Amino acid sequence: MKTKVYIDGSEGTTGLRINERFRERDDIELLTIDPEKRKDPVERKKLINTSDITFLCLPDAAAIEAVSLVENDHVRIIDSSTAHRTLEGWSYGFPELSKEHRARIQTGNRVAVPGCYASGFIALAYPLVTGGIMPIDYPVSIFAVSGYSGGGKKLIAEYEADNRDARYGAARMYGWSQNHKHLKEMQKITGIAHVPLFSPMTTDYYSGMIVQLPLYSWLLKKQQTPEQIRDFLAGYYEDSEFIEVMPFGTEAETGGILFSNACSGWDGMKIYVTGNEDRIVVASCFDNLGKGASGAAIQCMNLMIGCEESKGLHLI
Repeated sequence: MKTKVYIDGSEGTTGLRINERFRERDDIELLTIDPEKRKDPVERKKLINTSDITFLCLPDAAAIEAVSLVENDHVRIIDSSTAHRTLEGWSYGFPELSKEHRARIQTGNRVAVPGCYASGFIALAYPLVTGGIMPIDYPVSIFAVSGYSGGGKKLIAEYEADNRDARYGAARMYGWSQNHKHLKEMQKITGIAHVPLFSPMTTDYYSGMIVQLPLYSWLLKKQQTPEQIRDFLAGYYEDSEFIEVMPFGTEAETGGILFSNACSGWDGMKIYVTGNEDRIVVASCFDNLGKGASGAAIQCMNLMIGCEESKGLHLI
């Protein structure tokens, strides 16, 4: 029997990518809405309650409204918005973090997909905290760069406009107020004591991102070399199909350079560890629309319906 799936917000960047990943799947019955009724709560309610799984690819307020429309206990929700990521009763959609995270996704009816920047940071920090390497009161700073698709349809239109502002050809630094919407989940999921200092930017390419976590070795609970941290993370993720910890020194193959769009179109994540015995940088490279959004959402769905975890996703 096919799984009935409805995508509420199918015209956004995440919704469109999910649709793409379903094109060649024969186990999914995709429920579609009349374009003229895509904001009609009555029609949305009907489709949500007819589905087995509904993806929410909506702004926060609309996602909260969509959950309120659920009347059928059978319906399982996968929400890609910020609205439910830190709420009780919602499973956090990053199965690689622990067996408990994976089990909650498999059995849960409410799954919140991580934010893209949050995915990159949490993949690095969660193992280091739970493994007793990074103290919970470490003064965390994060430097990250993303393709402009992470800003949604409005920002995409600004970047791709024929008469766009010439400044869009340069790095676009933002988040100066230190109130980025991903900070809350970054802190809660990792259990760190302080909100990170976060410096994000978007630049002139469509998708892909790098998130960097710099570390002073003498501030760690266990003083580590870069090689030791790399080996620890490799062991932590050794059974993961989606996360690949790269051999130490891999970046030398490209002249010591990592490009933030290197994983565009791919649904996994690569982790690099660089630096020296005093100053270490741990970095994640992935697609903000893949492991950072729609790819992660489909991975969670696959776990929930009990099929191959990577089915329909691009990991080659």
